[in-house]
Amino acid sequence: MAVELKPELLEILVCPQCHAALAVDNDRDELICTAPDCALAYPVRDQIPVLLVDEARRTRAG
Repeated sequence: MAVELKPELLEILVCPQCHAALAVDNDRDELICTAPDCALAYPVRDQIPVLLVDEARRTRAG
């Protein structure tokens, strides 16, 4: 299921950890932080972004 968020919403959403922009990963139904040193992945459940650091997945070790 693809992430279908309005472009206006995506423009204002930021990573709660570092405040960087978020990018959509439709393959995993996630929003990915674009900051290289953060790179957390936040789940999107029922088209609702879950922007909680405790719910986020690390996309790489570090």
